[in-house]
Amino acid sequence: MDVTQADLEAVARQLGRSPRGVLEISYRCPDGEPGVVMTAPKLDDGTPFPTLYYLTDPRLTAEASRLEVAHVMKWMTNRLETDEELREDYRKAHQHFLDKRNAIEDLGTDFSGGGMPDRVKCLHVLIAYALAEGPGHFRLGTEAVAMAADHAGLRGTAIDADWPSCEELGINLSDFDFSNAEAPGNQGGN
Repeated sequence: MDVTQADLEAVARQLGRSPRGVLEISYRCPDGEPGVVMTAPKLDDGTPFPTLYYLTDPRLTAEASRLEVAHVMKWMTNRLETDEELREDYRKAHQHFLDKRNAIEDLGTDFSGGGMPDRVKCLHVLIAYALAEGPGHFRLGTEAVAMAADHAGLRGTAIDADWPSCEELGINLSDFDFSNAEAPGNQGGN
């Protein structure tokens, strides 16, 4: 999706600073706000920026942080250690990310982001990547977006209404401790 001046101004408001290296709006929220930008692998000053997809919408970034506090990353990483099919899916997502970024500009590194392909280190990266590529591109990203949508009530505003739900994916949000990370207006979780 092309980037307009209005998009760059919206992203600047979201981030509280001028965005750098924005190539496109890779995901637009259902309410029209930019949600994810694709960034250049190298910024204008030559600084490497390996994070291809960058989460910008404050509702999404706040919920990614809440999910991190609730230990979702640890749960996902533990599953990677025991589930060969999930590990292979994550490895393929990592390679797709590298191939896509390297097609723009090769940084000469196999670092993708979010801890890929061995662990889950950053849900902001996973959510941005999943939203940009769409549901079903990789399991852990699809799950992270579903958790954000269902826990924070973002479905239809920041996240597409038809994104798979936690129930459809077999995720029970009550299995996670949100006591230190509760979404505003959603006391007790879903």
